[in-house]
Amino acid sequence: MTTPPSDPSPPADPSSAPVVFDAPFSDRSQWAAGASSAYPPGGRNTGDNKLDHLVPGYGPDGDRFTALRENAGSWRTPLVTTEGTAGGFELRPGDRLEARCQVTADQGVWPAIWTWGRDAAPGRPQTGHGEVDVLEYHDDHPRLLELSNHVRPGDPAYLDGLVTPGRWFAVACTFGTDSVRWELDGREVHADGRGVGPDWRAWIIVNLSVAGGRYGHRRPRPNARRLSWRCRGLTVRRPR
Repeated sequence: MTTPPSDPSPPADPSSAPVVFDAPFSDRSQWAAGASSAYPPGGRNTGDNKLDHLVPGYGPDGDRFTALRENAGSWRTPLVTTEGTAGGFELRPGDRLEARCQVTADQGVWPAIWTWGRDAAPGRPQTGHGEVDVLEYHDDHPRLLELSNHVRPGDPAYLDGLVTPGRWFAVACTFGTDSVRWELDGREVHADGRGVGPDWRAWIIVNLSVAGGRYGHRRPRPNARRLSWRCRGLTVRRPR
């Protein structure tokens, strides 16, 4: 008598997986402030429609990311990343990133949570630089989030009606090998059916950019001196 094969184990639920990363933005062993290899030398990126000026050491105050206008029309913009830290944390396929966020509709704001990967070999970047945009936000569509995968690009999702300026929301992103999945307030809102593949590795970046006026994204008002958004409770879960 042949014993029938047992049912395969169900896939691990990433929302209940163990937490493998949970550090406040002030922890300089886990987060570096004001520098990223995603930006050209000098910390400016006008070619990407950004008025940003990264200053080493400039990051958020607690959970508040505040950009400050500089004299030359650029903005000192806050950024933290796990790149270049003692902890050196990198995301892997199957990881789930979770955070709570609050955006404003101030003209020119460009908050984001995204990823950036180390080169696969010297001078040979990962496909799409390992970038997955957990979220991007612009004030010109104040209830819309942009969700995109640059590792295995498809059509990015521009989903309206997801957020309300001034109201906290929970975002989660699971970086599956075959599909990246995004959730807002516990509800899946997009799955790209592309994924990041089995070899993807990437650092986390949380920042506030300032829009330079192209692609319909408005520059800040002339009298604006500071812009901000908030992000807290960022954690990463990893299935066993």
